[in-house]
Amino acid sequence: MQTVHRLFFRDSRSMDILEDQSIDLVVTSPPYPMIGMWDGAFSAMDPEIGPDLAGGRGWATYERMHGLLDTVWQGVCRVLKPGGFACINIGDAVRKLGDDFFLYPNHSRVIRAFLENGMSPLPAVLWRKQTNAPNKFMGSGMLPAGAYVTLEHEYVLIFRKGRKRVFQTPEERLRRQKSAIFWEERNQWFSDIWFDLKGARQQLFNDKLRKRSGAYPFELPYRLINMYSVMGDHVLDPFAGMGTTLFAAMAAGRNSTGFEIEPDFFPEIEKKTDRVVGFANTVIRDRIRRHLAFAAEREALHGPLKYRNEPHGFAVMTWQEKQLQFYFLKDVENPGQGRFAVNYRPPEAADAEPGQNADAAGLHDPVQQSLFGDFRP
Repeated sequence: MQTVHRLFFRDSRSMDILEDQSIDLVVTSPPYPMIGMWDGAFSAMDPEIGPDLAGGRGWATYERMHGLLDTVWQGVCRVLKPGGFACINIGDAVRKLGDDFFLYPNHSRVIRAFLENGMSPLPAVLWRKQTNAPNKFMGSGMLPAGAYVTLEHEYVLIFRKGRKRVFQTPEERLRRQKSAIFWEERNQWFSDIWFDLKGARQQLFNDKLRKRSGAYPFELPYRLINMYSVMGDHVLDPFAGMGTTLFAAMAAGRNSTGFEIEPDFFPEIEKKTDRVVGFANTVIRDRIRRHLAFAAEREALHGPLKYRNEPHGFAVMTWQEKQLQFYFLKDVENPGQGRFAVNYRPPEAADAEPGQNADAAGLHDPVQQSLFGDFRP
């Protein structure tokens, strides 16, 4: 099996290089309007934003910034296939302009944009992003009637284009079965609140890149890709940043395309590409090891599990997991011009052996740092 991954360093407001209805899933995190670190990026695209900010016109600025994102969302809806999903990670903003302090509800404005493009909203996910120091207060501190709640969560907004996807051919149905997730993963991942992800603190060596990069934990796009697509699908990230979504697609056996306006990110992305094989295989091994630990505990309490996975031979909870199949990364080809091809191999006996990286609570710290060594979760 081989997947192909492309990275275009161009403005995603023009994604005309992509054909209509060519994408199965969009996973992205845009620049957040009204967050100071992205003021420069938005101002470069709309010269009226700078004067609006300087004049304290917060709501006018908010609408102008979202107007720039609206063009991207229109392109997203154009390239999505019927039945395809868009998963948008977005946080609200709090900001003081002049004497006024407001919450700017970015998530609700993005929902409005997708509704206007005919997309169907589905239940969203809240994930807790504890990146602020615990002693950081807004407002009057310990004195009543003048303090503000600290925002420590973000949204994953989920939209579908049209009706449910239909897997019509035997080949399509088999790909879907091979892309199944474990029963215990389904119970955790399809909850509307995720407490087990941590925001990524940015520690890039280049200060310019640090100011322009927004990072979410690898587990977030990896989880969403496994939830809302099947192996061999095509995933799009119109705000690719440091390439986290593309790496997650590689690990999950999906194809991907990313757009990124900042070409200076590419050397960092190439460095991470050199490490993605070992990193992704650690992710897959840990999923298997966590399942084996779960199955052993479950069988100790309730007796043997009823079903057995056919490709790998381990016990599973439901018949829907019988064809679940993992493909490990073999190597990555880098022919240049932002194009990468990932080759896969079937699992080996050692892939399911106990190891030091298995972590029943999640893969965040060891795995995140093995690929993103310049980030501290």
